[in-house]
Amino acid sequence: MRKNHKLPFSSLSERGRKSPRKSPSVYKNHKLLIARSSEHDEKSPNPVRAKSGFDGFKLFVTLPVIIYSLLLIFLPLVYVFFLSFQTSDNYGGYDFKLTLKNYLEAFDPSFLKIFFVSIVIGLLTTFICLLISYPFAIFLRDKPEKTRSLIIKLVMVPFLTNSLIRTYGWITLLRKNGVINSGLLSLGIINSPLNLMYNNLGVIIGMVYTLLPFMILPVVSAVSKVDENLLDAAEDLGASKLEKFFRIYLPLTLPGAFNGSLMVFIPAIGYFFIADILGGGKAMIIGNLVKNQFLIARNWPLGAALSILLLVMTFGLVKLYQKVGGDLDELGG
Repeated sequence: MRKNHKLPFSSLSERGRKSPRKSPSVYKNHKLLIARSSEHDEKSPNPVRAKSGFDGFKLFVTLPVIIYSLLLIFLPLVYVFFLSFQTSDNYGGYDFKLTLKNYLEAFDPSFLKIFFVSIVIGLLTTFICLLISYPFAIFLRDKPEKTRSLIIKLVMVPFLTNSLIRTYGWITLLRKNGVINSGLLSLGIINSPLNLMYNNLGVIIGMVYTLLPFMILPVVSAVSKVDENLLDAAEDLGASKLEKFFRIYLPLTLPGAFNGSLMVFIPAIGYFFIADILGGGKAMIIGNLVKNQFLIARNWPLGAALSILLLVMTFGLVKLYQKVGGDLDELGG
């Protein structure tokens, strides 16, 4: 019988480690292959190196935006900030004397009253726009895609016309012998014309009309993203329409509502042309105050200080928007 001689495991492992002897020609060919591969690597572009290198196309595309932002946004802001610390010479110019007087003067009681009125007008405008936008958004939610798209386009149509011209159009509607008062008088609803303009009411009407689309777009977007299953479950549990709104719609659409509120409130305290046209000079907001300091009082340093304070207020509201979970990329709808 032939005996099977089993080698121990250690000897097998040692044999496995031993590599077969190669002839000198094999070594020579191996070295030649290594040399050729190294030459190929040197000639071929390194993807990592190319990615981290200079990209001329990106610079070419972004250069106009950089120049625009630098010349028309950054440098004017730096100039206004520098101007706010100068001293007015009472002749429409300023002296290069650093002072905090302009910021202290901005907190004068007469100015603080205008700030308060502006904030009240801004808050009322924002609240009215919210009251209109939510029912409109819920109404659009159940409509077919084509109908919804058509209605949104109709909302955007007024933007094709200059806002100044549209504001002047409201004079025809709101004046004492205008369309609204004439219609109410002919129906016997009122005995004398209503004062619908040249006061704060006229300013609020003009602000709501001008800024309403800025509220509608983000609210419609937020309402359309609400899960239909939640609404069905609430309806199965017997929830009323008000309960569905306060327990489902409102909590889930707060970021969109805050987004729209920012886009309405900030312009509402600065659109001085609406206050001039529909307020008749009797209604003053922060925008009018800044404009008057530059164009009428010729106190540019004080106007610059008021502008910086308004800018700080705007940044504070944007930071608050981020705190509640808002995304800056979605700001503006």
